[in-house]
Amino acid sequence: MKGGAHQVQPLGAEMIQLRGSSCDKHEDKQVELYCYECNENICLLCFEAKHRTHQSGEMPEVAERFRQRIHEDDKQILSGISAVRQQLDHTKQEVTKLHSQVENVEKMILEAGEAIKQLVDNQVGECLLELQSVKSDSAKQAEVIQEQLQLAFTEMESFHTYSRELLEKGRPSDITRAACELHKRATELLDNDVTSIQYCPPQVTFTPADVTQLKPLQLIGKLTTSHLVEKPGRLLLCGFLYIITADPTL
Repeated sequence: MKGGAHQVQPLGAEMIQLRGSSCDKHEDKQVELYCYECNENICLLCFEAKHRTHQSGEMPEVAERFRQRIHEDDKQILSGISAVRQQLDHTKQEVTKLHSQVENVEKMILEAGEAIKQLVDNQVGECLLELQSVKSDSAKQAEVIQEQLQLAFTEMESFHTYSRELLEKGRPSDITRAACELHKRATELLDNDVTSIQYCPPQVTFTPADVTQLKPLQLIGKLTTSHLVEKPGRLLLCGFLYIITADPTL
């Protein structure tokens, strides 16, 4: 998150390092097998010493299986990228729409205030202050959502870029060495469905007061506030709904 204490790095910088196909424990031997139980590449000496009773497979065959799994994970990530991008665009459009509404309401408030300016200068100022508070509060909420969506977008795009580079340039041993961690990371990214976080801007309206019916404290109208909106299984981060009404009974 913006201004947080954590450092964010591209996925490829910390997941794996591309290395040769020699055995980690016997440098003069090439890895030929993959141990499913230990999740590691092994040479024949390793197999004889510690992995004889484990389920294992030949490197090219295992790499092809993992290659397909990485490919499927990456396809889902691409779909997630598209969903996050759409949500980002939608949020930006809603923010623009809200700002337009705020500008229109501000104009109406000023016009109503001018009609009875001598009596209501103070009330006009108070209404404008509250209106700007709506704009500010909603902008902050939108910024939080945009940051969450942008972070998810960056993480998914980084995963996609690294996966494609591994599939295109990596050796079988590189793929098998990275496959489990990549799959785990892909699952984490897909489980973190940030597209469920929606920006719900407040609807701001203004109804000019009928000055012939108003009491001194209701000269331009009354500002009211609604509460946050919740749906089962999903919290919509909504701003306050401010409505100016000319009803003298309120």
